[in-house]
Amino acid sequence: MSEIKAVIFDLDGTLLDNNEVHLKAWKKYLKDSGMEISDEDFKENISGRTNKDAVSHIYKKDMKEDEASKYYLKKEEIYRKMYKKNIAPIAGLHEFLENLHNHNVTMAIATSGIQVNIDFMFEHVPIKKYFKEIISSGDITKGKPDPQIFTKTAAALHIARENCIVFEDSMPGVKAGKAAGMKVVALTTSHNPEELQEADMIIKDYTEITFDRLMSLSQ
Repeated sequence: MSEIKAVIFDLDGTLLDNNEVHLKAWKKYLKDSGMEISDEDFKENISGRTNKDAVSHIYKKDMKEDEASKYYLKKEEIYRKMYKKNIAPIAGLHEFLENLHNHNVTMAIATSGIQVNIDFMFEHVPIKKYFKEIISSGDITKGKPDPQIFTKTAAALHIARENCIVFEDSMPGVKAGKAAGMKVVALTTSHNPEELQEADMIIKDYTEITFDRLMSLSQ
């Protein structure tokens, strides 16, 4: 692999260990609508995907963004209320971001999430200064596992895809990173290691990764 010049982070389950909160928020929202979703269905068909794709799956109907948003914005409001008191970065994140920054590595976020949730994270976790670009669901037409979000992020950074490494937690995210031609580090916040075998490295949290260990993936 070529020299690593950029690190691209997913958000949900990657910067924040929050997928359990998203699941609870979906369950509460759907219960209020007289519906339900299983943990397995969430894991396989919702986690890591855009809200538009999630809503289309839940309601078994292909929706345009403006129609889908009528559903998911209510769910995301529930999520923020649930998570506000407990929001925190994944262990070791601050130190790792600072380490990358000190080595002049460019950083970006590529998330299937929406802008209001990104702002919510930055309001409570002061890490915005580390990221040169933030690409979200509003910037793409195809959600993960399609690689579009990662290829678009690399283009925005003006850095070749082969010089980028992705941090992900979901199976669609890992597949998207690999399809973009990037190395992928997977966190086990949402899946067990066996389910993430496509990744090039698997870690529990950021206390298990250093700049030097990351650079070993370029060899």
